[in-house]
Amino acid sequence: MALLELTVTPAQCGRTVRSLLKGELGLSGTLTGRLKRTETGLTVNGRRVFTSYVLQTGDRLAVDLDAAERPGTVPPVPMELDVPYEDEYLLVVNKPAPLACIPSSLAPGEPTLAAGLAHRMGEGASIHLVNRLDRGTTGLLAAAKNAWVHDRLSRQLHSGAFLRRYLAVCEGTPEPREGTVALPIGRAQGSAIRRQADPTGRSAVTDYRVLEERGGFSLVALTPRTGRTHQIRVHMAAIGCPLAGDWLYGTENHELIPRPALHAAELELAHPVTGRTLRLTAPLPEDIKHVLER
Repeated sequence: MALLELTVTPAQCGRTVRSLLKGELGLSGTLTGRLKRTETGLTVNGRRVFTSYVLQTGDRLAVDLDAAERPGTVPPVPMELDVPYEDEYLLVVNKPAPLACIPSSLAPGEPTLAAGLAHRMGEGASIHLVNRLDRGTTGLLAAAKNAWVHDRLSRQLHSGAFLRRYLAVCEGTPEPREGTVALPIGRAQGSAIRRQADPTGRSAVTDYRVLEERGGFSLVALTPRTGRTHQIRVHMAAIGCPLAGDWLYGTENHELIPRPALHAAELELAHPVTGRTLRLTAPLPEDIKHVLER
């Protein structure tokens, strides 16, 4: 059970449940509305209350976040998942490739990460992906187990406190060997999926640093400051160093690697309940190692 608890202080005495939910606990009006219609969502000292209840010093307000969740609609699919971190509020998964995060009308019936998570968490579980990766990108992404945690992590994501660091193999070597690509990104005309550097597009910024060079390829560490679709792939191609195996922005080469050589290697975030910093890493997958060895 994902539970938020608060003991009312003398300074909070006389305030309503609604006031503390919105203020101290940061619940949205929509989530508060769902909770008050449940039997177990809002309790004070173990007894059900409504949002208009006036609290006294020492009262124990408990919020059952799971009670407000709506049943998920993604059919569960048995799937072996690498989950380096999990608790009652969230989990972090090391996504393999090629695996799409969510169902798509372009590939109906295809197994997805969301379906695998639905099986792991139980049929009807709500799946709240905080960040997403392209089907061809491996590595770490976070999933919240309820809407409140998803909202808190999403705010981190948009504030820059949710850090994602990538490793990629690119063609050639960027010059200078360390720097920042700040090129707006927009949709490419005539394509449903392709993006391009576009002065009229949305702001996009990526920091990069070359780690090593081998046989015409470079291993590069990348930190996106924004989260545009295909951002790293577009930016690396724009500076003349497309990712190895990138069929959309570079050169397709299935003998070398059947996907863009991009891996979400590190994830850092503040736990939305405890405030503790979570830092997780995922080693390079074998196919990217193979590119470097070649």
